[in-house]
Amino acid sequence: MLQALLWGGLAGSALFIGALIGLYFDIPKKIIAYVMAFGSGVLIGAAAFEMLYVAAKEEGLVPTTIGFLAGAALFTIINSLLAKKGASQRKRSSKNPEGHSGLAIFVGTIIDSLPEAVVIGISMIDMSVSLVLVIAIFISNLPEGLSSTIGLKQDQYSKMKILTLWIVVFILTALSSLGGYVWLDSASGHWIASINTFAAGGIIAMVSSTMMPEAYSDGGRIVGLITSVGLILSLILTFI
Repeated sequence: MLQALLWGGLAGSALFIGALIGLYFDIPKKIIAYVMAFGSGVLIGAAAFEMLYVAAKEEGLVPTTIGFLAGAALFTIINSLLAKKGASQRKRSSKNPEGHSGLAIFVGTIIDSLPEAVVIGISMIDMSVSLVLVIAIFISNLPEGLSSTIGLKQDQYSKMKILTLWIVVFILTALSSLGGYVWLDSASGHWIASINTFAAGGIIAMVSSTMMPEAYSDGGRIVGLITSVGLILSLILTFI
C-alpha cells in the first residue's frame, strides 16, 4: 500500500519539478523537445507492451479493442473541450498564445495525470510496480508541469500560489495511485484489463495529439530516432 503511494507520488513529482523549472530556469526548447520525444516513445511502449498486449492475451481482442478505442475517443472529446478553454497547449514548453487560460491548462493537466496515477496503483496489485509506466509518466509530466506553469505566470499567478497548486496535484497523484491499488485490489481480471485498455487508448491519443507534434516542431527530424530509443527502452524494461 505504501509503495503504491510512493510510486504514484514519484511519477507525479515530475509535474512539480517541471513547475520549478518553469519558474526559475530557461531551458532550451530543443532539449525539452528531445525529452518529450523520448517520453513519447516510452509511453507508446508502455501502452502497447504493458497494457494492451496483456489485456488482449487475457481477455481477448474484442473487449481490448473496444476499451482502447473508447479511451482514445473520450480523451479526444475532453481535449477538444479543454482546447476551447485555452488548454490545448498544456504539454507545450513555449509560451501559450494570446487568449490562453492558465487555469484551464492546469485543469487539463490534472485530467491527464490522475488516471495515469491510478494505473500505476493497479500495476502494484500483483506486488510489482510497472517501471515502464512510472518512467513514461514521469518523463511526460515534466514538460506538462513546465508549460502549465508558464500559462499560470501569464495569468499573473504568484510563485507561491503556483507552487501550492502543484503541491496539491502531487498529493492527488499519490492518493490516486493508492486508490487504484486499494479500491481495485479485489476487482476481477476483466475489470482491471478494461481499465488498462481504456487508459492505453487515452495515452496514445494524448501522445499523438500533444507530445509528438510539439517534439517534432521544436526538435526536428532527430526526434524520430529519439522516440524510437524510448520505445525500445520500454520493451527492454518490460523484460527486466
